[in-house]
Amino acid sequence: MSRLIVGVDVGGTFTDLFAWDEAARRFRTAKVPSQRGDEARGFMSGLDALGGPVAMAAIVHGTTVGTNALLERKGARLGVITTRGFRDVLEMRRRDRPKAWGLWGSFEPVAERDLRLEVPERTLADGTVREAVDLDAVREAARRLLEAGAEACALVFINAYANPANERAALAALREVWPNPHVSASHGILPEIREFERTSTTALNAYLQPVVAGYLSRLEGALAEADFAGRFHIVQSNGGIMSTAGARAAPIRTALSGPAAGVIAAAAIARAAGFPDVITGDLGGTSFDVALVTGGEMQLAPQAQIDFGLVVRLPMIEITTIGAGGGSIARVDAGGFLQVGPESAGSRPGPVAYGQGNTRPTLTDANVVLGRINAARPIGGALARLDVEAAREALLAHVGRPLNLTAEQAAEAVLRVANARMAGAIRLVSIERGHDPSRFALLPFGGGGALHVGALIREVGLKAALVPRFPGVTSALGCVIADVRHDQVRTVNRALEGLDAAALAALMAAEARVARAVVEEAGLPVERVETRFALDMHYVGQTHSVAVPLPEDAPERLTEALIAEAFDAAYAREFAQRLDGIPRRIVSLRTAAIGRRPALDLTLLAPEAGTTLASAERGTRPVWFEGGWHEARIYDRLALPVGAEVAGPAILEQPDATTVLDPGLIARVDALGNLVIR
Repeated sequence: MSRLIVGVDVGGTFTDLFAWDEAARRFRTAKVPSQRGDEARGFMSGLDALGGPVAMAAIVHGTTVGTNALLERKGARLGVITTRGFRDVLEMRRRDRPKAWGLWGSFEPVAERDLRLEVPERTLADGTVREAVDLDAVREAARRLLEAGAEACALVFINAYANPANERAALAALREVWPNPHVSASHGILPEIREFERTSTTALNAYLQPVVAGYLSRLEGALAEADFAGRFHIVQSNGGIMSTAGARAAPIRTALSGPAAGVIAAAAIARAAGFPDVITGDLGGTSFDVALVTGGEMQLAPQAQIDFGLVVRLPMIEITTIGAGGGSIARVDAGGFLQVGPESAGSRPGPVAYGQGNTRPTLTDANVVLGRINAARPIGGALARLDVEAAREALLAHVGRPLNLTAEQAAEAVLRVANARMAGAIRLVSIERGHDPSRFALLPFGGGGALHVGALIREVGLKAALVPRFPGVTSALGCVIADVRHDQVRTVNRALEGLDAAALAALMAAEARVARAVVEEAGLPVERVETRFALDMHYVGQTHSVAVPLPEDAPERLTEALIAEAFDAAYAREFAQRLDGIPRRIVSLRTAAIGRRPALDLTLLAPEAGTTLASAERGTRPVWFEGGWHEARIYDRLALPVGAEVAGPAILEQPDATTVLDPGLIARVDALGNLVIR
């Protein structure tokens, strides 16, 4: 029986794959161009590059389909049915503004106002049903939405988290009329207090259902035609794996699927290499994604804002994204300032050097003109060579002549602007959150991350960089090693003082059983299933809460005193003080079940014995650094032996990425094949 597990990360420019044969303890990698608008085609091309899916036991996919649909507003035509008087919750939000300063800026919710309908019903905050839902009104609202062209429906009733009886009855009535499965009810998506966040999360889930379900159906159809008989899973935004059935029902859990997979692998690589504190930097074709790993652990946030007003109240790896990728387009704006991104050339037409019809220069074109990318050996293998002269002319036309610069000076200016934007994102997750960047190493990955490592180390003040053995397929590796995980939340809304600890313990045990069942249904082999509990708590009178972690055996020994001690410690960690004498309140219970997958031995990625530094040398070529050309040594990165040291200026090339060593930097190959750069 096959034990081949394949991770697939579909990015904006390339589709990356990492195949792990558990029985033979061997791996393979592949990188093929993505097909923008037909991602399933690039997905299958990648599997074919590894021999086809028929011999694969499991495929784990990190997808950006949901992310792109949200950012580009290309989800379904959405209808909302809600309690009378609450149709504008999505539009009112928290009364925040797109622009922090000035009374301007606009926001369009994902459901038009004419498609947000009200029905008579009312549940009070304590769960009392004051007015039963009018089921005939629900059916009529559904018919009106369908006549208006709605493809999906979100059902959100006020206080349904406290008692979902009205919402459940309405859901049953709605399904009598609605012709497809694209219906989301808030009690099934987010049974938690906070009306806007619950409404937003439920609406966005319904908004994505047709898009994600259609994509997965196309993939599963193509896999079936290729005689794939294994299991197919999706990476969640929380760093865990879910079934495709789960992804269809709750696609909002995949909103940051692709970037999350990269952070999973980066955290594992950093732990194995002895770097517990790293800042990850995933530079792909369209974006630069940054995340913090402290003590070897990824940071999870209870809520994320994908774009202004698009709030998702579900656990997600904390990732900051900016539009600065290899395909980001450089231009001089009306004020005479050089801008890089967020508009991207993507995979089609791609950078000017790709020769596919684009005439506007990109970050990749700048690296090609400066000799940092080898025009004769482009990554991915889809092109025989890159057109350096076309890239030069595009840089001159769009940047050089408007700013009175040569092609090389224009290319260097593009790099500096892009590096400044990336450094700003790194500062956002480190300095602005109270972390000293000099304690952290940069872990760059993606096709372009290692091209900019020297500038980012210097500009931010990081202590080192750790470049993985296969930076271009790190996210695909993350798909293979990700654990199976399910998170859920339940509103408690009880005072801590005088708490019925036995009742809360019973709720915790019940939530744990449900979460563990979801993990077990995924069908992937796990070594053990862990359960994690946390309470959202605050002092009475406060609006925002702090996460209070509890031990796994908390249901067996839960007391008011145990919770009080845990809250005091968590609050002190967050705010460096306590507010003794003020009553405390438990808002919500969060439960996570984590199925720990068998660990992949990362030493298997290390270079084979017998290679030498001399055998890895591939001559020299001129490379532009700091205003002038330098003769840089070229190395086959994968041929470098463990312990080898390379001093800049140098270029280290491999099929999936290129690493640039600026003058003054030294790279050493560690025992796992990573490059440690200082």
